[in-house]
Amino acid sequence: MQTGIIGLGAMGTGMARNLARSGNLNLLWNRTSATADTLTKELDITAAASIQQLASSVDIIIVCVSADKDLLEVIKAIQQSIRPGSIVIDTSTVSSETATKAAELLAVRQAHLLDAPVSGGVEGAKNGTLAMMVGGDQAILDKVKPVLDSICSRIIYMGPTGSGQGTKAVNQIIAAGINQAVTEALAFAQAEGLPLEKVIDVVSGGAAGNWFLEHRGLSMTRQQYQPGFKLALHHKDLKICQSMAEQNSADLPLVQQTIIDYQQLMNDGFGDEDISALYRLKQKNLA
Repeated sequence: MQTGIIGLGAMGTGMARNLARSGNLNLLWNRTSATADTLTKELDITAAASIQQLASSVDIIIVCVSADKDLLEVIKAIQQSIRPGSIVIDTSTVSSETATKAAELLAVRQAHLLDAPVSGGVEGAKNGTLAMMVGGDQAILDKVKPVLDSICSRIIYMGPTGSGQGTKAVNQIIAAGINQAVTEALAFAQAEGLPLEKVIDVVSGGAAGNWFLEHRGLSMTRQQYQPGFKLALHHKDLKICQSMAEQNSADLPLVQQTIIDYQQLMNDGFGDEDISALYRLKQKNLA
């Protein structure tokens, strides 16, 4: 089956490269044409002149954009020319409600949507080791799984449309909690005058060990915040989680605090840094 990708940010570019290496990419499109032109030369893959051209030319469309509004704009453009039976795989992080709207728009053209957000950050996209949580028709997922295997190391079917995004919301809430815990603990260790490299080493090997501590601990304590996952994007995702929780009359105090902390950092100009930049605030609080 012919495959195209829409959206070539840090995540989309990594996925595009792995799709191309496995022989599973035929067309690409990006809102900023210069980015698409650079990647077409690197991968020897054609750039579509428009979303509509891409949608009319392939069987599988992978979408990777930043926000609910962006996704619905892309889906409406796809809707104009998509062929019946085609499959759209949305890897963006949006609300379950938006995923359902997107599926309804495509169903009008007898096309299918899988809401398939991913976890693993820029490193996972680069290395083809993303974890994907999928909502939609399992039979449709089975058709496209050989293509998705080139960008993911784990693909889990979660249930009907919206289930993928619901699961991603769980992931983002956990990520917020881990970020709060790790940055606060390491700021405490610094205030105590402990050798931070040794703290990270020994704690990573015990019950409190986790991916974030292992991969971001040293960089944050060295004031290095090159983004694997931009703070402003996690802020956007947590606002989605908050909105979803409100619909169920649920309370998410940890999410609320993280949104407040991230907003302060964004106001200070750190929104494009990695989420580990939360360490900046923890250091101030424990100074």
